[in-house]
Amino acid sequence: MRLADVQAIPSIGFSDLLVVGAPTHAFSLSRPRTRADAAQHGAVRPGATTVGLREYLACLPLLTGLPAAAFDTKVTKPALPGSAARKAYRRLHSLDCHLLLEAESFHVDGMTGPVTDGELQRARRWGASLATAALPKAVVQQGQTLLRVRETKAGQLSDIGNHRWTQSESSP
Repeated sequence: MRLADVQAIPSIGFSDLLVVGAPTHAFSLSRPRTRADAAQHGAVRPGATTVGLREYLACLPLLTGLPAAAFDTKVTKPALPGSAARKAYRRLHSLDCHLLLEAESFHVDGMTGPVTDGELQRARRWGASLATAALPKAVVQQGQTLLRVRETKAGQLSDIGNHRWTQSESSP
């Protein structure tokens, strides 16, 4: 598995699965303006205001058939409409990815977190579902690459991809 920051504009290369995640800003994927605003509140990693998942997905070529999934984080209260995951899901669909699961939102308490009680366990179950969906789609052999791109500061969700990779490595 390779965890990559969108700022580096990582190559998809020989990836077998692309999982993208981002915080929901202003009802959708973040923009430079919303990331700058979040940075003023201390909710963005230093230097993470220029390139986000929106810009990264906009520069990708067609990814015909590449298995993919999208998730986001959003505040629990107030309950607001919109989802970065749904926007990313639609963009992955337009890139001709094979979407394995519907877009998923994981809730956080406030702009800077932490993850709401029970959400980490729900994220792990989502990761297990993603692994189950991905395994029949490709023969998983040691050395294959799982690329999960993340924009969110919430490191608590970083084990979603690890869970999938661990399961697939143990498969024959």
